[in-house]
Amino acid sequence: MSSMENIKHKHVDVGGLKLHVAEIGSGPDVLLLHGFPEIWYSWRHQMIALANAGFHAIAPDFRGYGLSDQPSEIEKGNYSDLVEDMAGLLDALGIQNVFVVAKDFGAIVAYCLDLLYPDRVRGIVTLGIPHLKPGPQILPLELFPKDFYIRHWQEPGRGLADFGRFDVEAVVRNVYILFSRSELPVAEEGKGIMDLYDPSTPLPPWFTENDLKMYSSLYERSGFVFPLQVPYISMFRNWGKLGDLADRTIGAPSLLIMGTKDYVLKFPGMEYYINSEMLKSEVPNLEITFFPEGSHFVQEQYPEEVNKLLLGFLNKQMQCQ
Repeated sequence: MSSMENIKHKHVDVGGLKLHVAEIGSGPDVLLLHGFPEIWYSWRHQMIALANAGFHAIAPDFRGYGLSDQPSEIEKGNYSDLVEDMAGLLDALGIQNVFVVAKDFGAIVAYCLDLLYPDRVRGIVTLGIPHLKPGPQILPLELFPKDFYIRHWQEPGRGLADFGRFDVEAVVRNVYILFSRSELPVAEEGKGIMDLYDPSTPLPPWFTENDLKMYSSLYERSGFVFPLQVPYISMFRNWGKLGDLADRTIGAPSLLIMGTKDYVLKFPGMEYYINSEMLKSEVPNLEITFFPEGSHFVQEQYPEEVNKLLLGFLNKQMQCQ
């Protein structure tokens, strides 16, 4: 049986950057894409389950995150870059096609990988984010509260200034606590999102102090310049050729896992969209599972249950393909 000690780490040269990759197991390839404020480590429970079930789990740190290199130019941190990184990573590893499992903004990368390189994606599982049409209008920001965290952090420099008033561990702790709640993270008027920080608030029971130290040590290394660039700043600006793909449909069989306590469901119109014919028309072969009491970090909160859903979907697709 595989365990954390069996996870191997290496750096892979992709387009002049060295991307950190954690991997374990052998068999059909599964690419796991993290969100914010996450890194490869957020998939630790799924990686072990996948390896024990006969799959090869591959969890990279996106450019600018964790142990991966940062580009010399801040503009080289957009969704088009991340999609090309993942295609280049598959090339470098000699992998023709994969199942993609993705969380938070990683879900956007997963769906865009299918739109741009459909032959390379065997199936998609996303957590916390449904398919959203790529482009600067991806979210209707004008419908959100003016002090909503994305409205703050999409302004260049504003998030960094907010984070810079605290040490890295406090930032990661606060964001994890805020994002694990069911309410939208909204600052008080005239204040920053980090002003919601209360050091006496305990971590979620499924996120330990050791987990916090792992995340914090890697954000100490990377800083927050690129982690704020992607997803927040670039989301409403530079999409490159991905912006031309908005009218294409997702061809890969897909599974969306949403926790019923995920704050993303409070986005204006989000719950209606997830249950609408519009989403089904954009992702024709889509299954949707609402996970009772699940938060935005459902894969860490309820790993055994999520692993069961994940492996059930993958094994079903293996039988069909």
